[in-house]
Amino acid sequence: MRRKPTQLPVLPCGCAQLRRAARAVTRMYNRELRPSGLELSQYTLLMSLGLAGEITQKGLGKLLAMDSTTLTRTLVSLVERGWVSVEEGEDRREKRLALSSSGRRKLEQARPHWERAQRKLSEGLGDRDWELMGKLLTSVAETAGQA
Repeated sequence: MRRKPTQLPVLPCGCAQLRRAARAVTRMYNRELRPSGLELSQYTLLMSLGLAGEITQKGLGKLLAMDSTTLTRTLVSLVERGWVSVEEGEDRREKRLALSSSGRRKLEQARPHWERAQRKLSEGLGDRDWELMGKLLTSVAETAGQA
């Protein structure tokens, strides 16, 4: 079911528009994920590791467009809980990350909560806007990454 258009004003700054949308969407996903004990940032890392398999921390940061400090801070709790394994890479500075078996179970346990958030957002936008959003935001990330 598609919702009525909002009364929010269009902000003159593209970044402000994206950040406002990201904050609102993050709040909604966190609300749905709360029963799983995960926040969206943690779920995203587990999901990304599940998709990528073994990956360097630098590669994961690039995939998610996350700076090293933020990524490290979010990974710490996942590593401490045993959901992510860390191995030394080819040189001592490189860290190779992978989803552990308990991390895979946690991801599966949280998936229905994430799917509920996905459904709420996609139904609220409608099929056309949902597809357009995915393409547009990927393009935005690529454009900003090249600037």
